[in-house]
Amino acid sequence: MRTAPASIALLLLRVVLGVVFIAHGWQKLATQGIQGTSEGFAQMGVPLAEIAGPAVIALEIGGGVLLILGLATRVVGALLAIDMIVAWALVHAGSGFFAQDGGFEYVLVLTVIGAALAVAGPGTIALDAAVGGAVRSRRTRRGLTPARA
Repeated sequence: MRTAPASIALLLLRVVLGVVFIAHGWQKLATQGIQGTSEGFAQMGVPLAEIAGPAVIALEIGGGVLLILGLATRVVGALLAIDMIVAWALVHAGSGFFAQDGGFEYVLVLTVIGAALAVAGPGTIALDAAVGGAVRSRRTRRGLTPARA
């Protein structure tokens, strides 16, 4: 069972990361559009850029919303971490550490937070917890799983 401070910390991480990714996904969509994002990805050497462009926009906006709600947190955290690992490898790795120089500092922070949420889960202040609790309760009533003490 998680403590209240731990769940509040996970909520803060989810909300901040969600807002950051929604902003970045929305920026791609609003300023470049799907085609422009795909073309930009192609110029950066992203494989299958015509698929990656809309997929990344959808992941960043949709995944950000899901993180804020605390729904599918582990999966979304992992996918966003992978998104940032690819960004590091294809765009930022050769530019040093500091973000102001195009380096991987910011991407590293986003990767680690996404990975941490994938491992730790959403905490108790999340739709994942509510949905999971309802499923456990139904299974327990049906005798499918032992009740937790």
